[in-house]
Amino acid sequence: MFLENTVNQKEQFGWIEVICGSMFSGKTEELIRRLKRAQFAKQKVEIFKPSVDTRYHNEMVVSHDANEIRSTPVPAAANIAILAQGCDVIGIDEAQFFDDEIVKICNDLANQGIRVIVAGLDMDFKGNPFGPMPALMATAEYVTKVHAVCTRTGNLANYSFRKADGDNLVLLGETEEYEPLSRAAYFYAMKENQESAKAAKKPKNK
Repeated sequence: MFLENTVNQKEQFGWIEVICGSMFSGKTEELIRRLKRAQFAKQKVEIFKPSVDTRYHNEMVVSHDANEIRSTPVPAAANIAILAQGCDVIGIDEAQFFDDEIVKICNDLANQGIRVIVAGLDMDFKGNPFGPMPALMATAEYVTKVHAVCTRTGNLANYSFRKADGDNLVLLGETEEYEPLSRAAYFYAMKENQESAKAAKKPKNK
């Protein structure tokens, strides 16, 4: 359970919190919960998301459970630094889609005394660290890893398995395109895909 940092008014520095995990693990749900608590405390809050993410709404950050909070879509991380001035708390959703500059911007904002809360996928569909997330996790004061439930085994899931065809790193989707899998289920699913690909390449006997 995350507990808000004790504020020492003599230390004019903020901090970074990272919420990470697979698809359907509740990252955005947790982000919204923390941001709404800050709003309830009458803190000045701004939320940003990459403009490429239009799955649910152009201007709202929306969780899979339909909880939502108003946000500002931005095309690049540099826009956040400009729009975040004068805020107490900054929320950033789907951070994996931003460029690497997001790491410096988050640290600069924290150094200005702002609480920065970041949510994003820690791994892509190939099981590799996703974009700037590893660096954000390394420089954050607090990292919360949340888990989904594996659709095949019922165990904790931390992999996002892509069911849809295509090798593009960025593919926005929901349950039709992705499913959360445990390590074992993901391993066997990827192995099955590789074997199917090899079989498809074999020349057919006439």
